[in-house]
Amino acid sequence: METYLILFIPILLLSMFVQWRFRNKFSKYAEMQLNSGFSGKEVAEKMLHDNGIYNVKVLSSEGQLTDHYNPADMTVNLSTDVYYGRSVAAAAVAAHECGHAIQHAKSYNWLQFRSNMVPIVSISSNLLQWVLLIGVLLIAFNGPPIVLGIGVVGLAIITLFSIVTLPVEFDASNRALLWLKNNQGVMRTSEENTQAKDALWWAAMTYVVAALGALANLLYYASMLFGRNRE
Repeated sequence: METYLILFIPILLLSMFVQWRFRNKFSKYAEMQLNSGFSGKEVAEKMLHDNGIYNVKVLSSEGQLTDHYNPADMTVNLSTDVYYGRSVAAAAVAAHECGHAIQHAKSYNWLQFRSNMVPIVSISSNLLQWVLLIGVLLIAFNGPPIVLGIGVVGLAIITLFSIVTLPVEFDASNRALLWLKNNQGVMRTSEENTQAKDALWWAAMTYVVAALGALANLLYYASMLFGRNRE
């Protein structure tokens, strides 16, 4: 248990801070209206069209922070606040999701790799909790380690997925920020661009923390499997 606490308490605290900081930044920039008056939907459509993409639809989805690009049906799905919003935050998020659409159109390698992993990760996530529980119980009663070994493999897949997500997210943000900077009709001041960069930076940090958490989880169960846990 000491090993578990040493690994997870710092990451848990860091995760809580990053999530708080991100929501704080998003709320702050959601109150700052764009001088151009563009809505998130209009920003998304303009960015797509500027990059020669006309077969991707921009849709509104219910909920908060539900924004995502779906490569299966080629849709940019924006939460209600982003879709209709005319703020710096709305523009930044809309442009970021369009960054994923551009990645898809340009066959960005990391996005393709990540998309190919989704079915495997989905299966692993659904079964992993029970596999790890059974595996730990078997180890505790001197049973065979194979079940825990399967669980560790599943954790390794999820950890790899979390790590692969990082370049995908950072690249999408870079594409968004570059386009926003070069389109002064959307963001007309350097201050708006700085605020958009700040918002997307903290959004990216949530993925970094998630990857660290997945890695710590993997190391903990791997140490248990290979007998390095001295409890």
